[in-house]
Amino acid sequence: MKLIESFKKKKFILFNIFFSLYIAINLVGGERGLISYFDKKNIYENLIEKDKNLTTELKVLDHQISLINKNDPDYLDMLYREKFNYVTKDDIIIKLQ
Repeated sequence: MKLIESFKKKKFILFNIFFSLYIAINLVGGERGLISYFDKKNIYENLIEKDKNLTTELKVLDHQISLINKNDPDYLDMLYREKFNYVTKDDIIIKLQ
C-alpha cells in the first residue's frame, strides 16, 4: 500500500518536473517563444525603416513628376543637360577625375 502511494507521489513529482521543463523550453525557444519574439521584432523594425525610406523616395518622385507636368524650365533644362550631356558655349566645364 505504501509502495503504491509512494509511486503515485513520485509520478506526480516527475510529471510536474517534465511539465515545467516543457513550458520553460517553449517559452524560450518555441515558435511563439522569446527568441522568436525578438526575431520578429527585428524584422518589424527593418520593415518600418524600409517603409520610411520608400515613402521619402515616393515623395521625391512625386515632386519630380509634378515639375515635369508643370513644364518647369529649370528642371527640364537640368534633366536635358544631365541625360544628354548637353552644354552650351557659355558653360564652363570642369573635368574631375
